[in-house]
Amino acid sequence: MKIVVTGVKGQLGYDVVRELNSRGYQDILGIDIEDLDITNEKNVVQFFKENNPDVIIHCAAYTAVDKAEDNKDICINVNVIGTKNLVEQAMKYDSKFVYISTDYVFNGEKNSSYEIDDMPSPQSVYGESKYLGELETLKHDKHFIVRISWVFGKNGFNFVKTMLRLAKEKEFLNVVNDQFGSPTYTFDLSRLLVDLIETDRYGIYHGTNEGTCTWFEFTKEIFTLANINILIHPILTSDYPTKAKRPKNSMMSKTSLDENGFKRLPNWKDALQRYLKEIEVI
Repeated sequence: MKIVVTGVKGQLGYDVVRELNSRGYQDILGIDIEDLDITNEKNVVQFFKENNPDVIIHCAAYTAVDKAEDNKDICINVNVIGTKNLVEQAMKYDSKFVYISTDYVFNGEKNSSYEIDDMPSPQSVYGESKYLGELETLKHDKHFIVRISWVFGKNGFNFVKTMLRLAKEKEFLNVVNDQFGSPTYTFDLSRLLVDLIETDRYGIYHGTNEGTCTWFEFTKEIFTLANINILIHPILTSDYPTKAKRPKNSMMSKTSLDENGFKRLPNWKDALQRYLKEIEVI
């Protein structure tokens, strides 16, 4: 089975390739922007012709949420047109297709966890682009759409690394305490993605670690585990304005995982502890 992983230099793509290698897969092709411009249809057509993949795990994306508000064309080009180009060839070559989506497809106003069939209502350019990418993916019968949130991994930048850096630079930190979500470790997520492609149980899944918290609670746990003493002030979203609107509620139901026999990811606190050990903070 030949497996192509896009966005291999990112947090998730990096761990997906590691997971595939650990399971003994031999024919793995990890690619990034310098290997294939997914927004160029002719290039994508040629790539599939040369490689004829059985599976595409599409981790590449434009993820600069605030910058996307000023760079809508670039964001849409990568997240929608790029996905469309890949999906069209996946359909032609009968390849399984995994699309990584996001909590940003929802408006965040629901008072309980989002189900897979709740109607998306993105509130940002980034969220809109990822939802449109979902719609492109749905055109292919052999699809896995996996919505994720608050991702952290070894390879790349993330909230955990930012907080650890700021703790060295600041005397105190203000952290938002009215947005709720599930921090997600790419090591755990990559195991789920490989579990998915080993089946034909296609559909939409929510792939976050178990448990929920606010950004403030997440930060407190980071500093507790890392034995860092710094004053943290809980603030409201309104106290920290950003260009792109963030969903206040990013909690997502794992019912589809349960119903299809897939194992849920471990609790985020457990995941965070393992991650801090991996990056040698503890």
